Amino acid sequence: MKSDSTSGQVIYLPKRKKSYARLNVPNSGNATLTDVLPRAPFDPSGTGFVLARLTPSERPVLWVQDRNSRQENGHLYTPGLHAMGLTQPVLHVTVSHPRDVLWAMEEGAACAGLSAVVGEIHGAPAVLSFTATKRLALRAEAADVPVWLIRSGDPGTLSAARERWRIGALASEAHPHDPQAPGAARWDVSLFRARGRAPGRWVGHHDPLASNATDRLRLVSRSRDGAVASDDQQISDSAR
Repeated sequence: MKSDSTSGQVIYLPKRKKSYARLNVPNSGNATLTDVLPRAPFDPSGTGFVLARLTPSERPVLWVQDRNSRQENGHLYTPGLHAMGLTQPVLHVTVSHPRDVLWAMEEGAACAGLSAVVGEIHGAPAVLSFTATKRLALRAEAADVPVWLIRSGDPGTLSAARERWRIGALASEAHPHDPQAPGAARWDVSLFRARGRAPGRWVGHHDPLASNATDRLRLVSRSRDGAVASDDQQISDSAR
């Protein structure tokens, strides 16, 4: 006799495929100042996150570091830049004081011949005030040059940045050919301030071989209840 009861039966449900949020890479619509705050000291994830979001271009990137940032985050490593998918030249400037970083970033943000400006300032020095970040944001928007500020050791002081991200390192994905080697980078990604959208938290997956530059960084929800980020969700908003 056939029973219509499901008691004692094992029912297998299909696994839901991960849904990734599309990330708006800085472009002519939203070139502005973005803050990136690493979660822990000596954490290179902030640098990796910025590299994953730089748009390929023939124009160079201006990258400025102060002394304390160099001591904590290290110098730029050219093979590492290529491994992260960066193709354009990098103009690397090292200075001693945060005020010199801000001056170089302001000058670079006013130059339309650059594809992006990246600055690294350690801690929360007095010169890195709300007014200083406001000037950077206005310069970036006027010249249509994306500006990124990596603020290692900063507890989250006031800033006029249109987006503020907090980034932490996670275990890498499995290597496709060597189980003992690290695979593609993964990050704990939090957007804790943005103009025109709610904050959120995701796991960032980096794919340097993606055919489309906007697909190099994919975000998937951290929630465990099956809720995932919408395929059409935009993580970055235009600075208008």
